[in-house]
Amino acid sequence: MRITEVKSYIVYAEWRNWIFVKVETDQGIHGVGEATLEGKEHAVTGAIRDLSYYLEGKDPREIELHLRNMYRDPFWRGGVVLNTAISAIEIALWDILGKHLGQPVYRLLGGKLRDRVRAYANGWYFGASEPGEYAELAREVVARGYTALKWDPFRRSDLEVSREDLEFAVECIRKVREAVGPRVDLLIEGHGRFSPASALKIARAMEPYDIFWFEEPVPPENLQALTKVAGGTPISIATGERLYTKHDYRRLLPLQAAAYIQPDVIHAGGILELKKIAAMAEAWYVQVAPHNPNGPVAMAASLQAAACTPNIVLMEYLMADPPWRKQVVTFDPDIDAEGYLRIPDRPGLGVDLVEEELVKHPYQPKALNFFSEESVLERPIVPRQGQGA
Repeated sequence: MRITEVKSYIVYAEWRNWIFVKVETDQGIHGVGEATLEGKEHAVTGAIRDLSYYLEGKDPREIELHLRNMYRDPFWRGGVVLNTAISAIEIALWDILGKHLGQPVYRLLGGKLRDRVRAYANGWYFGASEPGEYAELAREVVARGYTALKWDPFRRSDLEVSREDLEFAVECIRKVREAVGPRVDLLIEGHGRFSPASALKIARAMEPYDIFWFEEPVPPENLQALTKVAGGTPISIATGERLYTKHDYRRLLPLQAAAYIQPDVIHAGGILELKKIAAMAEAWYVQVAPHNPNGPVAMAASLQAAACTPNIVLMEYLMADPPWRKQVVTFDPDIDAEGYLRIPDRPGLGVDLVEEELVKHPYQPKALNFFSEESVLERPIVPRQGQGA
């Protein structure tokens, strides 16, 4: 079996563009991957095109070999653009291998540990501007089955948090906790923008509300700053969406600064790299909750990893995608009544692209800035089909 072509599709998904990859072979088997990286679409597809010159004519089943050659052998390594391109291709190669053998990817990686994985909702708060509005949306999301909610309540604070913004955030958290009760987990997102002093001030203010984790409280470049925050609060720290390979996590894990790490399957290097990162974390008794505010192929790849990785305990699920999401793929999971996502059992990833639907949503430039005046956080939520929409 030989690779004949590597294709990329950029699909406008209302508040960002998805990037999908299709790897074709001379035996009629193809694999799909995803390389969504907001605001860097042409950089990523350019990297995919460059990698395709190496891949064409190669056996797609030699996944570890191709990973080594794409990442290790070039003089210039790493970076999120190259890692994302490699991730998409790696995921597509696993899809090909699974289809070739008639097995889901998780079975090729050690077999299934679980049939489903608990989800936490993200994006449920879009359109809310006052604490009471957050509380009402939270109540509706929990009624759909979710048992964990994540959001960033800090408005436009940066390094320093003002008294007004901190009071707003605490009031928002208080009202959401009152709305959903004590049995729903609240995950608070910092988007990596506070100083250690501000992060500790925030953490102390949140402690009365039984916060499940405080995510990326400080910028990701300085792990010593994260260690300072982790040592100053009983709230668990989560981080890792902007750490890309096992080499980044090698520096984080010995610090014991995070109870939960969040490698993203489409930025970390793919399914196998995510598995390797999770194995390193397991030795430090650290749990894994893959970062996943991406498109449906990334979700499928993340679920395959979750099926066969012991310390994956949570899966991010974005509720703010367009209602036609299910039309561009052949499988897209829904949350069940207990707040879990089921692992697909079909060969490969269990998902495929509907190419005639992809082209109906062509690329649109989108400068994504979460904290601008035209922030995505101010957009109304788009209910998901099959979830009370």
